[in-house]
Amino acid sequence: MKDKKKVLILGPAYPFRGGIADTQNYLAQNLKNLGHEVVVFTFKTQYPKLLFPGKTQFSNESPPLRVNIKRKIHSFNPLNWRRVASSINQENPDVVIFRYWTPFLAPCWYGIGLNLNKAIKKIGLVDNWIPHETRPWDKTLTQLFSSQMDGFATLSEAVGNQIKADLPKRPVWKGFHPIADQLPPPLSKEKARDDLGWPKDKKIVLFFGLIRKYKGLDLLIEAFSNPPLKDSDVILVIVGEAYESQDKYVQLIQKLNLKERVICDFNYANTEKASRVFCAADVVAQTYISATQSGVTPLAYHYQTPLLVSDIPGLKKPILDDQTGEISEIDPEKIAEHLVSMLDDKTLLGFESAYLKVNNQYSWKAFGKALIDFMSQL
Repeated sequence: MKDKKKVLILGPAYPFRGGIADTQNYLAQNLKNLGHEVVVFTFKTQYPKLLFPGKTQFSNESPPLRVNIKRKIHSFNPLNWRRVASSINQENPDVVIFRYWTPFLAPCWYGIGLNLNKAIKKIGLVDNWIPHETRPWDKTLTQLFSSQMDGFATLSEAVGNQIKADLPKRPVWKGFHPIADQLPPPLSKEKARDDLGWPKDKKIVLFFGLIRKYKGLDLLIEAFSNPPLKDSDVILVIVGEAYESQDKYVQLIQKLNLKERVICDFNYANTEKASRVFCAADVVAQTYISATQSGVTPLAYHYQTPLLVSDIPGLKKPILDDQTGEISEIDPEKIAEHLVSMLDDKTLLGFESAYLKVNNQYSWKAFGKALIDFMSQL
């Protein structure tokens, strides 16, 4: 392929909300900054309303600057897929990037990919190769999707290894989850807590993001009833929309007599609010039961908030590389021990020093350059 490319990106983007949509916007902006021509095709309809567990699929923020986004795709209408492929062929890109995080999209991506001009390279940018919540037909659908791809790129080494295990002869670039470069600047902890109404005289552990079973929020809540955390005055703050019943967490908090030590905010946090909660927290806890990477990690890196993560390859690699937090067994007692250890003032200062050593290796610019280099080799 030529040095300057025309890239067409498929998947969620503005006006859709969420971490994947945000990263699509960032990817498009940064590829454009590198001198490439970029077009984004997003959904007219992404999920049936009955299947979407949240309050809304749409963002209330401003559209991303300088991104050419067209709403073209109906994810579950086969009659639409050939029309989308025809529109892509008219755009005549060098490469199409298919964002893949759920087997639900496999038929759509297959139907579009099948009808593209043969000269167009097709890259799967994969968030999840194996779903967090599996179903019997997942592997068949993922094989359907992969049959149309010329290569795969990932946002973590863990996902890249999963793809290589299934498709050892296929090209795979094992990438990383970049840190967004357009987030609001950090606030002082005092200012952030004042804005949020959080206590200023307590250590605060933050659980952030969409609440789903695999994220282990119940384990984190249980940790607060285990010594030595039980005997402290540390506060847990939960910020995120529940994609399952939030009542089970409220009931668990009541059962464990933790009402005075847990603040629940079961609402989706936009960019401004996210910046405040990360600046206000002392530690961000990712006590996930399974994960291949998380968009919470680059947010914590941007705001230099220490991380407690589960002992899972997709989460622990940056902690091992950069010493920006601690790794815990997936067990409430161990989580409690690690949190108390991390919240020691001297330990927190050590994490501050570790963050100062993290360079631009996680930038979107570095990600974009590496992705283009990979695609050029296909």
